[in-house]
Amino acid sequence: MQAVILVGGEGTRLRPLTHVTPKPMVPLFGVPFLERTLVRLKEAGITDVILAAGYLPSAITDYFGDGAQLGMKLTYVIEESPLGTAGALKNVADHLTGPFFVLNGDIITDLDLKAMSEYHRQKGGLGVLHLTRVEDPSAFGCVAHEADGRITAFVEKPAPGEEPSNEINAGTYLLEREVLERIPPGPVSIERTTFPQLLSAGERLYAYTTDDYWLDLGRPEQYIQAHRDALDERLNLGLPAGSDAVVKPSFMGKDTFVDPTATVGPYAVLGERDRIEKGASVRDSILWDDVVVGENARVEGAILASGVRVGKGATIGTGSVVGHAVEIDSGALIPPNSRLSSHATANI
Repeated sequence: MQAVILVGGEGTRLRPLTHVTPKPMVPLFGVPFLERTLVRLKEAGITDVILAAGYLPSAITDYFGDGAQLGMKLTYVIEESPLGTAGALKNVADHLTGPFFVLNGDIITDLDLKAMSEYHRQKGGLGVLHLTRVEDPSAFGCVAHEADGRITAFVEKPAPGEEPSNEINAGTYLLEREVLERIPPGPVSIERTTFPQLLSAGERLYAYTTDDYWLDLGRPEQYIQAHRDALDERLNLGLPAGSDAVVKPSFMGKDTFVDPTATVGPYAVLGERDRIEKGASVRDSILWDDVVVGENARVEGAILASGVRVGKGATIGTGSVVGHAVEIDSGALIPPNSRLSSHATANI
């Protein structure tokens, strides 16, 4: 069994974090999100993986190489221009030899891939789509299916009260190679075009609905939520026990210094080589590597990329996202929900 991971997106909703870091390399407790996805595939016995990349691909290829460090075989196919989800699969067709998983590169889940594979073996058909239940499906693509799981319709972002179900496309598929023959060259969406066309042609696609953990990491608030869920053990990432230097639940990376008079946590995630100075406070926030929070500074409900410097007495408002190497002046007040771009000095 092989797998294709779609990692070509620019991650625009996560900017400025993704100005210099492609979305798949955004860290989740200090480990690139893509690495956690690859490890999950390996645990399911899948070691032959094709990465359909496009945006800042060298950051991915330089880090993972040929995959040997993970005990895997990684093949990179770089898109010269965005091809959509189906177009990306068509673009890697030469590397696929049989049934294959497709994973959306910004979804985190603990879905049992082995169980999904067995379900596909039992059902037959051209493919299986993982579905998850949500309270409000109007913002997603709903999927209708029969009692035996056979999919009957796809409804994109239905109006409230008009949805055929509360089950949505969760972004993991197991497909037969024959599906690739139905995709024309060029930009094509598998969700909006290929899957509905297969249904119209009478082909069988099946729904695999589970209550496994599932979250789209595409927005800052969801990125913070994933960290909270892991700290609360709703998402199992095998995190080490928290340090006595922080208020639990929290996480602190290697070689990070927290002054005894500082307050870190709850729900604080610190990277490696961070410094939290005297009297500073960091709560419900994610700090990447090499971040300095100056004396008496306040960071709450924010995300700070690598190399950020928060000056003495500065305050970072809730919902703010600060890009790589940004310097926050001493005493600065950053309003809630601010976006500070990379390589800029904030004088606010």
